[in-house]
Amino acid sequence: MKSSVIVFPGSNCDSDCFHVLQDVVGQPVEYVWHKDASLPECDLVVLPGGFSYGDYLRTGAIARFSPIMPEVIKHAAQGKTVIGICNGFQILLEAGLLPGAMLRNRSLSFVCKFTNLRVENSDSIFTKKLKRGQILRVPIAHGEGNYFCDAKTFAGLQDGNRIVFRYVAEDGSALPSANPNGSVDNIAGILNEQGNVLGMMPHPERASEDLLGCSDGKWIWESLLACLK
Repeated sequence: MKSSVIVFPGSNCDSDCFHVLQDVVGQPVEYVWHKDASLPECDLVVLPGGFSYGDYLRTGAIARFSPIMPEVIKHAAQGKTVIGICNGFQILLEAGLLPGAMLRNRSLSFVCKFTNLRVENSDSIFTKKLKRGQILRVPIAHGEGNYFCDAKTFAGLQDGNRIVFRYVAEDGSALPSANPNGSVDNIAGILNEQGNVLGMMPHPERASEDLLGCSDGKWIWESLLACLK
Protein backbone atom coordinates (compact mmCIF):
# COMPACT_ATOMS: atom_id res chain seq x y z
CA MET A 1 0.00 0.00 0.00
CA LYS A 2 1.71 3.16 -1.19
CA SER A 3 0.55 6.40 0.42
CA SER A 4 0.95 10.12 -0.19
CA VAL A 5 0.57 12.62 2.66
CA ILE A 6 -0.32 16.07 1.35
CA VAL A 7 1.43 18.93 3.17
CA PHE A 8 -0.20 22.37 3.24
CA PRO A 9 1.26 25.47 4.90
CA GLY A 10 -0.10 25.09 8.40
CA SER A 11 -0.39 21.29 8.41
CA ASN A 12 0.71 19.92 11.78
CA CYS A 13 -0.30 16.27 11.68
CA ASP A 14 1.46 15.37 8.44
CA SER A 15 4.47 13.88 10.24
CA ASP A 16 2.17 11.92 12.58
CA CYS A 17 0.40 10.32 9.62
CA PHE A 18 3.72 9.67 7.88
CA HIS A 19 5.12 8.00 11.02
CA VAL A 20 2.11 5.74 11.49
CA LEU A 21 2.06 4.62 7.87
CA GLN A 22 5.82 4.02 7.70
CA ASP A 23 6.78 2.88 11.19
CA VAL A 24 3.58 1.42 12.66
CA VAL A 25 1.88 -0.08 9.61
CA GLY A 26 5.18 -0.60 7.78
CA GLN A 27 4.20 0.71 4.35
CA PRO A 28 5.90 3.04 1.83
CA VAL A 29 4.79 6.67 2.13
CA GLU A 30 5.98 10.05 0.88
CA TYR A 31 5.16 13.69 1.45
CA VAL A 32 3.61 15.72 -1.36
CA TRP A 33 3.86 19.52 -1.18
CA HIS A 34 0.61 21.38 -1.84
CA LYS A 35 2.14 23.32 -4.74
CA ASP A 36 3.01 20.14 -6.63
CA ALA A 37 0.87 19.70 -9.73
CA SER A 38 1.02 15.91 -9.81
CA LEU A 39 0.64 12.97 -7.46
CA PRO A 40 3.07 10.07 -7.37
CA GLU A 41 1.56 6.69 -8.11
CA CYS A 42 -0.16 5.68 -4.87
CA ASP A 43 -3.08 3.76 -3.41
CA LEU A 44 -3.95 6.16 -0.59
CA VAL A 45 -3.96 9.94 -0.31
CA VAL A 46 -3.99 11.44 3.19
CA LEU A 47 -5.10 15.01 3.86
CA PRO A 48 -3.81 15.55 7.41
CA GLY A 49 -4.98 17.74 10.25
CA GLY A 50 -3.68 21.19 11.07
CA PHE A 51 -4.50 24.76 10.16
CA SER A 52 -3.99 25.03 6.41
CA TYR A 53 -3.34 28.65 5.47
CA GLY A 54 -3.95 29.58 9.09
CA ASP A 55 -7.69 28.80 8.70
CA TYR A 56 -8.10 32.23 7.09
CA LEU A 57 -11.44 32.90 5.41
CA ARG A 58 -12.74 29.58 6.77
CA THR A 59 -11.24 26.18 7.39
CA GLY A 60 -10.09 24.45 4.20
CA ALA A 61 -11.41 27.18 1.90
CA ILE A 62 -8.00 28.29 0.61
CA ALA A 63 -6.35 24.86 0.64
CA ARG A 64 -9.12 23.65 -1.64
CA PHE A 65 -7.50 25.75 -4.41
CA SER A 66 -3.95 24.44 -3.94
CA PRO A 67 -2.38 23.10 -7.16
CA ILE A 68 -2.36 19.53 -5.82
CA MET A 69 -6.13 19.42 -5.23
CA PRO A 70 -7.20 18.76 -8.87
CA GLU A 71 -4.97 15.69 -8.70
CA VAL A 72 -6.55 14.60 -5.41
CA ILE A 73 -10.00 15.03 -6.96
CA LYS A 74 -8.88 13.04 -10.01
CA HIS A 75 -7.47 10.33 -7.73
CA ALA A 76 -10.84 10.03 -5.98
CA ALA A 77 -12.78 10.07 -9.27
CA GLN A 78 -10.72 7.07 -10.40
CA GLY A 79 -12.04 5.14 -7.40
CA LYS A 80 -8.81 5.38 -5.46
CA THR A 81 -8.76 5.98 -1.73
CA VAL A 82 -8.63 9.30 0.13
CA ILE A 83 -8.83 10.00 3.85
CA GLY A 84 -9.15 13.50 5.27
CA ILE A 85 -8.57 13.93 8.99
CA CYS A 86 -9.76 17.03 10.88
CA ASN A 87 -8.55 19.89 8.66
CA GLY A 88 -8.33 17.30 5.89
CA PHE A 89 -12.04 16.58 6.36
CA GLN A 90 -12.73 20.31 6.13
CA ILE A 91 -10.75 20.50 2.87
CA LEU A 92 -12.69 17.56 1.42
CA LEU A 93 -15.94 19.38 2.17
CA GLU A 94 -14.71 22.59 0.55
CA ALA A 95 -13.51 20.64 -2.50
CA GLY A 96 -16.90 19.01 -2.95
CA LEU A 97 -15.58 15.49 -2.43
CA LEU A 98 -17.92 15.14 0.55
CA PRO A 99 -21.29 16.80 1.22
CA GLY A 100 -22.08 19.28 3.97
CA ALA A 101 -20.07 21.94 5.76
CA MET A 102 -18.23 22.66 9.00
CA LEU A 103 -19.41 25.25 11.51
CA ARG A 104 -17.76 26.58 14.64
CA ASN A 105 -18.00 24.27 17.61
CA ARG A 106 -21.22 24.70 19.53
CA SER A 107 -19.19 25.94 22.50
CA LEU A 108 -17.38 28.49 20.26
CA SER A 109 -14.18 27.14 21.82
CA PHE A 110 -11.34 24.95 20.63
CA VAL A 111 -11.84 21.41 21.96
CA CYS A 112 -8.95 18.99 22.52
CA LYS A 113 -9.76 15.70 24.28
CA PHE A 114 -10.36 12.00 23.81
CA THR A 115 -13.77 11.00 22.48
CA ASN A 116 -15.62 7.71 22.14
CA LEU A 117 -16.57 6.75 18.59
CA ARG A 118 -19.13 4.12 17.65
CA VAL A 119 -18.49 2.27 14.39
CA GLU A 120 -21.65 2.63 12.30
CA ASN A 121 -20.37 1.01 9.11
CA SER A 122 -17.94 -1.90 9.25
CA ASP A 123 -18.17 -2.69 5.54
CA SER A 124 -16.04 0.20 4.28
CA ILE A 125 -12.40 -0.11 3.27
CA PHE A 126 -11.61 2.11 6.27
CA THR A 127 -13.32 -0.15 8.84
CA LYS A 128 -12.94 -3.72 7.56
CA LYS A 129 -11.02 -4.71 10.69
CA LEU A 130 -13.73 -3.32 12.97
CA LYS A 131 -17.19 -4.47 14.01
CA ARG A 132 -20.40 -2.50 13.76
CA GLY A 133 -21.17 -1.03 17.16
CA GLN A 134 -17.54 -1.26 18.32
CA ILE A 135 -16.38 1.67 20.46
CA LEU A 136 -13.05 3.36 19.72
CA ARG A 137 -11.25 5.89 21.89
CA VAL A 138 -9.78 8.55 19.59
CA PRO A 139 -8.83 12.19 20.31
CA ILE A 140 -10.17 15.34 18.68
CA ALA A 141 -8.53 18.78 18.42
CA HIS A 142 -10.52 21.39 16.53
CA GLY A 143 -12.40 24.66 16.70
CA GLU A 144 -14.63 24.07 13.67
CA GLY A 145 -15.79 20.46 13.82
CA ASN A 146 -19.53 21.03 13.98
CA TYR A 147 -20.64 19.04 10.93
CA PHE A 148 -23.79 20.39 9.27
CA CYS A 149 -25.88 19.25 6.33
CA ASP A 150 -29.45 19.77 5.17
CA ALA A 151 -32.21 17.20 5.62
CA LYS A 152 -31.89 15.79 2.10
CA THR A 153 -28.15 15.28 2.46
CA PHE A 154 -28.58 13.70 5.88
CA ALA A 155 -31.18 11.28 4.51
CA GLY A 156 -28.74 10.33 1.75
CA LEU A 157 -26.00 9.66 4.28
CA GLN A 158 -28.34 7.53 6.38
CA ASP A 159 -29.87 5.58 3.52
CA GLY A 160 -26.50 4.98 1.88
CA ASN A 161 -24.85 3.73 5.09
CA ARG A 162 -22.34 6.53 4.68
CA ILE A 163 -22.13 7.62 8.31
CA VAL A 164 -19.04 5.76 9.50
CA PHE A 165 -18.51 7.09 13.05
CA ARG A 166 -20.65 8.79 15.69
CA TYR A 167 -19.63 10.40 18.96
CA VAL A 168 -21.02 8.39 21.84
CA ALA A 169 -20.85 7.98 25.60
CA GLU A 170 -18.74 5.18 27.12
CA ASP A 171 -21.73 2.83 27.00
CA GLY A 172 -22.20 3.46 23.29
CA SER A 173 -25.20 5.78 23.56
CA ALA A 174 -25.29 8.67 21.07
CA LEU A 175 -26.33 11.19 23.70
CA PRO A 176 -26.25 14.96 23.15
CA SER A 177 -23.81 15.18 26.07
CA ALA A 178 -21.38 12.94 24.15
CA ASN A 179 -21.34 15.32 21.19
CA PRO A 180 -18.23 17.50 21.63
CA ASN A 181 -18.94 20.04 18.88
CA GLY A 182 -22.64 20.04 18.02
CA SER A 183 -22.40 17.94 14.84
CA VAL A 184 -25.75 16.90 13.40
CA ASP A 185 -26.79 13.52 14.82
CA ASN A 186 -23.40 13.15 16.57
CA ILE A 187 -21.66 12.54 13.22
CA ALA A 188 -17.86 12.14 13.45
CA GLY A 189 -17.05 10.69 10.03
CA ILE A 190 -18.71 10.17 6.64
CA LEU A 191 -18.12 8.55 3.24
CA ASN A 192 -18.74 9.75 -0.28
CA GLU A 193 -21.27 7.87 -2.43
CA GLN A 194 -18.62 5.58 -3.92
CA GLY A 195 -17.21 4.71 -0.49
CA ASN A 196 -13.59 5.51 -1.37
CA VAL A 197 -13.36 8.91 0.39
CA LEU A 198 -13.60 9.25 4.18
CA GLY A 199 -13.66 12.45 6.18
CA MET A 200 -13.39 12.26 9.95
CA MET A 201 -12.73 14.87 12.63
CA PRO A 202 -11.05 12.59 15.25
CA HIS A 203 -7.35 11.81 14.81
CA PRO A 204 -6.62 8.07 14.42
CA GLU A 205 -2.92 8.82 13.87
CA ARG A 206 -2.76 10.19 17.43
CA ALA A 207 -4.13 6.94 18.83
CA SER A 208 -2.24 4.27 16.91
CA GLU A 209 0.39 3.24 19.45
CA ASP A 210 0.14 2.05 23.06
CA LEU A 211 2.90 4.53 23.90
CA LEU A 212 0.36 7.30 23.28
CA GLY A 213 -2.10 5.80 25.74
CA CYS A 214 -4.41 4.23 23.16
CA SER A 215 -4.01 2.30 19.92
CA ASP A 216 -7.64 2.11 18.77
CA GLY A 217 -6.94 4.32 15.76
CA LYS A 218 -4.50 1.75 14.39
CA TRP A 219 -7.41 -0.38 13.19
CA ILE A 220 -8.35 2.21 10.60
CA TRP A 221 -4.88 2.03 9.07
CA GLU A 222 -4.89 -1.78 9.35
CA SER A 223 -8.26 -1.87 7.59
CA LEU A 224 -6.85 0.20 4.74
CA LEU A 225 -3.83 -2.08 4.49
CA ALA A 226 -6.03 -5.17 4.34
CA CYS A 227 -8.04 -3.68 1.46
CA LEU A 228 -5.28 -1.95 -0.48
CA LYS A 229 -2.28 -4.27 -0.17
